[in-house]
Amino acid sequence: MAFEHRNLIDLREYSAEDIALILDTAERFRAINERRIKKVPVLKGYTVVNMFNEPSTRTRSSFEIAEKRLSCDTLNFGGTSTSTVKGESLDDTVATLASYKIDLIVVRDAHAGAPYKVAQKSGVSVIDAGDGKHQHPTQALLDLFSLRQAKGRIDGLHVGIVGDIGHSRVCGSLCPALKTMGARVTLIAPQTLLPADPATLGADAVTSDLDAALPELDAVYLLRIQQERLEGAPFPSLREYSMLYGMNRDRERLMKPDAILCHPGPLNRGVEIDAYLADHPERSVILDQVYAGVLVRMAALYLMLGGSEDGFAA
Repeated sequence: MAFEHRNLIDLREYSAEDIALILDTAERFRAINERRIKKVPVLKGYTVVNMFNEPSTRTRSSFEIAEKRLSCDTLNFGGTSTSTVKGESLDDTVATLASYKIDLIVVRDAHAGAPYKVAQKSGVSVIDAGDGKHQHPTQALLDLFSLRQAKGRIDGLHVGIVGDIGHSRVCGSLCPALKTMGARVTLIAPQTLLPADPATLGADAVTSDLDAALPELDAVYLLRIQQERLEGAPFPSLREYSMLYGMNRDRERLMKPDAILCHPGPLNRGVEIDAYLADHPERSVILDQVYAGVLVRMAALYLMLGGSEDGFAA
């Protein structure tokens, strides 16, 4: 199956077949990442710019590792290292980058819609690495990969997304992607942490009662409270939130015996999840998600740039 997408900005534009191709390609890269020499020349000669205008640890590091293992040439910059701090517009910065004859830009920005703008101005492929409260497609893809690895399937699973849904770009990509792949989705949060119209995310159900929902869930996906984006919204104390929505030993008893726990990171231990469950060897797939980030981002770069099969196993 040919991959026909030029950009990875909005997963709602991707079919189940498109998503499955990315996940299957990521699985191919697993063997490469588990051998002694982890580098392959499949994207040798391609140039990728990592334009991170917002802080990031997991996303940025996994993109950089993915690019190096595919043999890309890379340029990393963002934040105070860009000319935007001197007053240059985003358009002018992107035009400057495009003049270097690059092939792809990975964009992370605090402003929703920035990746679309970069794609329009640059004329090269763009991957959204998180934009405002809008989307984070590669995070959703690595979550799908981790779910499929842990449960053997995505179709038919019941996934509960718990926490700060209204301010989450992760949920903006994950909820539609889960639905595309045949999963059932329940959003679980206090009213003040939901978007104005939760129906826009396409979930099957919305509830504020975590304890009632837990026995029905195959996977519990926890979101951190994004205090930097609350913007004055009414919010209980972290202690109260943890009492009502934090995953702990008591709530584990309400879960299905084989239900798993997911989290995009960074963790706020003792708030949305306690240390016991965060490190649980059977329940938690959090570190599996981190590893999946490298595999999925390698797959996305490879497919979007039309990488050669020559040397795939070199």
